[in-house]
Amino acid sequence: MASRTIRVELLTRVEGEGALDLQIGDGRVTSARLRIFEPPRFFEALLRGRGHTEVPDIVARICGICPIAYQMSAVHAIEDAFGIAVDGPLRALRRLVYCGEWIESHALHVVMLHAPDFLGLPDALRMASEHGEVVRQGLSLKKAGNEILRTLGGREIHPVNIKVGGFYRAPSRGQLAPLADTLAQARELAVGLVRWVAAFPFPQFERDYEFVALRHPDEYPLNDGRLRSNRDIDIDIADFDSQFEERQVAHSTALHCVVKRRGAYLVGPLARYALNFDRLPASIQALARECGLGPVCRNPFQSIIVRALEIVYACEEALRLIATYEPPEPAALPVEPRKATGFGCTEAPRGICWHRYELDETGTVSAARIVPPTSQNQPSIEADLAAVAGPILDQPDELIRDRCEQAIRNHDPCISCSAHFLKLSMHRA
Repeated sequence: MASRTIRVELLTRVEGEGALDLQIGDGRVTSARLRIFEPPRFFEALLRGRGHTEVPDIVARICGICPIAYQMSAVHAIEDAFGIAVDGPLRALRRLVYCGEWIESHALHVVMLHAPDFLGLPDALRMASEHGEVVRQGLSLKKAGNEILRTLGGREIHPVNIKVGGFYRAPSRGQLAPLADTLAQARELAVGLVRWVAAFPFPQFERDYEFVALRHPDEYPLNDGRLRSNRDIDIDIADFDSQFEERQVAHSTALHCVVKRRGAYLVGPLARYALNFDRLPASIQALARECGLGPVCRNPFQSIIVRALEIVYACEEALRLIATYEPPEPAALPVEPRKATGFGCTEAPRGICWHRYELDETGTVSAARIVPPTSQNQPSIEADLAAVAGPILDQPDELIRDRCEQAIRNHDPCISCSAHFLKLSMHRA
């Protein structure tokens, strides 16, 4: 078989800009690269010299779809440095606002970005034309998630109400009450969405991923827990560097993060589901089984079902939190800066978002490090590409290209989030 190159110069239906290069020779895939060419964004450098009160609003700008993930990981890390433990109603409010982000982000991906792949449609516009009711329901779900962000965060995009120690202002029970009716309706829409996507035609394809996610003693993970894998990793988030390392690659402005001893791993819905299935309510476990899933799903194409299940979970959890809510007094705990290093790790819709901050005695950031989910998933995505393309190399390039694009969209990459590293090597002749 002749050597050839298959390229996708600009990936569609993903957040940010990236490309795909697939090299084929001697009847096999010799190289599969998710090429990320967005300019580095230097957020770690932007944070140096900033006060701790500025950090949540700065990191929210890393992503317009999942700003809560960056804000939460940041405030947890700074609170860890300052010795602050946020619990009770304040912790519940943080979990509630995170539910809103899961709902709006997952709904966008499932309906607008991913579902067209299984329906043979090129984009969301055709989805709206041929499956208008599903699109309307997806928009209703996204609106429900956005409403939580607006109510608790002050606005839907880049919320401004989250601070180290808690919130600038906590809502009353009356302000949260209208969300309950919205979320009850959203839950029913989400259950219908799960059943709809479960009927899609899925390729017979599985990968032996090393799943990595947070594991909490009692909860399906959102804000905290230990870092666990389905192999031998079980560590405190502060020990991230003992097991994982970031590497620079020539074809990407985003670092690749790998397990030091083994290589690629996967974060996100499939990992959370596999490592925390027993933390899901019995009703959602039953819904998963009804859709043909067991406690572990290794088919990345079926990640669309798991994301839809997480929408149902986020709606149910949000309803539970609203029903038991008691306004905190005060809205934020007192903060006393000190010179220290702190760590934070939360579950963004796409997987773990890990932060580390060094702060001086005034609470000013002297160093920052952020490891976003997509940079962690890049090596696994590239391995998926090789595994997906290998069996169909005798097919037309267009078919291979389409299947590889879908393999990338399986993981809902947020390319812009990942492109912010600050390592630069220059070679001059």
